[in-house]
Amino acid sequence: MNEQPRIHLGSLLRTAEDAHAEGELDHLQYLQGKEPQTLRFAEPAAFEVDINSLGGDEMYLQGSFSPTLVMECARCLREVQVPLDISLGTLMRYEPSAQEPYLEEAETGEEVLVFGNPDLDLSAYLAESTLLAAPLSVLHAPECRGLCQVCGHDLNDGPCEHSAQVPIEEQVVELGSPEGSSHAKQNPFAGLKDLELPEE
Repeated sequence: MNEQPRIHLGSLLRTAEDAHAEGELDHLQYLQGKEPQTLRFAEPAAFEVDINSLGGDEMYLQGSFSPTLVMECARCLREVQVPLDISLGTLMRYEPSAQEPYLEEAETGEEVLVFGNPDLDLSAYLAESTLLAAPLSVLHAPECRGLCQVCGHDLNDGPCEHSAQVPIEEQVVELGSPEGSSHAKQNPFAGLKDLELPEE
């Protein structure tokens, strides 16, 4: 299994021969604001990339990437497996002065992958493609009850009983808490329902 998704472009730059790379990844490491980040995959994710010369220092990358991304449930933080089927495609430009690969927007509005090292690490590009294809948030189940906002108990495992600062006198139907429970509601606006506003 590849440690990093790399493709060697030395021959392409010298003779305009096409370049090809394929492999499997169980994670991707990349930088975001100079901070290292990791995307985890539930199983080895296959990638396949072909790069064709367009003449001069320009070329085109196309391929596919099929990761099953591990995300967190937006309510209870349990792991959720999100299968993705990503079609890759981007213009590329070789600039020897580029220290690290990066994406820039061309005048046509298309993104261009700029690189300076012919031994090209595709980690950042594959990571960005994955993040763009992934949903912003996921639930491990539609009926997920989330976490108690007071003690952090996973309500999918059953209700918790503790002394909340504001007792709840009515039944919280959506959480399955009994009437008179001191369980904290998850609706942040619930406390406003009895608020009396002055008449204009």
